[in-house]
Amino acid sequence: MISVEAALAQLFTLIAPLESEAVPLGEAAGRVLAKSVTAKRDQPPFPASAMDGYAIQSADFKVGTRLSVLGEAAAGARFDGSVGAGQAVRIFTGAPVPQGADWIAIQEDVDAAGTQITIRAVTETSAYVRPAGTDFKAGQTLQAPLILTPQRIALLASMNISEVPVTRRPDVALISTGSELVMPGETPGPDQIIASNTFGLKAMLEQLGATVRLLPIAHDTLPALRTAFDLARGADLIVTIGGASVGDHDLVGDVAQELGMQRAFYKVAMRPGKPLMAGRIGNAAMIGLPGNPVSAMVCGTVFVAPMVRAMMGLGQHPAPHQNAVLAQDIPANGPRAHYMRAVLKGGQITPFKRQDSALLSVLAEANALLLRTPHDCARKAGEQVSYVPL
Repeated sequence: MISVEAALAQLFTLIAPLESEAVPLGEAAGRVLAKSVTAKRDQPPFPASAMDGYAIQSADFKVGTRLSVLGEAAAGARFDGSVGAGQAVRIFTGAPVPQGADWIAIQEDVDAAGTQITIRAVTETSAYVRPAGTDFKAGQTLQAPLILTPQRIALLASMNISEVPVTRRPDVALISTGSELVMPGETPGPDQIIASNTFGLKAMLEQLGATVRLLPIAHDTLPALRTAFDLARGADLIVTIGGASVGDHDLVGDVAQELGMQRAFYKVAMRPGKPLMAGRIGNAAMIGLPGNPVSAMVCGTVFVAPMVRAMMGLGQHPAPHQNAVLAQDIPANGPRAHYMRAVLKGGQITPFKRQDSALLSVLAEANALLLRTPHDCARKAGEQVSYVPL
């Protein structure tokens, strides 16, 4: 067996960041920016009013000052003249500030009568003028790689970027194996169960931005497994679930070897998830996850998700670890890293009493995996511990 850290390091050697592609800005949300992009203009492109009011010279902003109103400036319709002493231009939020003006007297501080205004209060100390380029200037870059959140999409739009270079979505093929499995909605036989792992992993990886293909269940026969691998052709990453152990019906490793898999490792010192294999088949990386539902999902979090993020150009990083206060005493850990299903609430983390790797109901309630390193000593309530968010 190898450590979790060693396994992840080897998994990263099986993959590389994928190539980039250009997509319309409206389709770029959630994608990974593959190349830095540069603003094509200043924002705002001109000095703009931050309030509704009157554009004047700051020297005229005194109580009792009377000003002649020359015209109006609105967003998208500037006033073409200039403002001199004793003059004003009615202005609205977002409108270009006329030449000569350097102050916006907000309408609440002004009495208006026909074409004249009188400053009746000077409650404001801000000019309410947004200088050109206050937000960003032409030539400023948004550095890759990063995930394009809604906020960043809005920024790209204001930078006048209509097409965005993003990393191609990883193509992931998921293969559930086992003659005991049927699809949700089907009627299982007396010795059968419902396939759940691939659906959980599909949701997890699609949330990260991968394109996920859910292949038909492969029964525990050599022809069925060969067909499943054939259907996975073209994938960047093949993920099998089940059949990775050493029992008489665990045939995934045999078929993968037959198809030319270059095995990187087999078995990881962790729980849940000990029987785990990895390698390459042709142009695809392959990872074989254990069949127990919780084991597959935990390994998906610890291994598969970091691989997908790395393929998307976000770097080779383990699942993010955070710290919390332990809410109860826990005994010493054994020789394998243990990812305990737990609940994080109010900065305190509580592991579930039941940690069986078949209990999806417990995993569904968990929002964290409390991380126990190999041979970790007993821990007392109040100590700081590490966890992986779910």
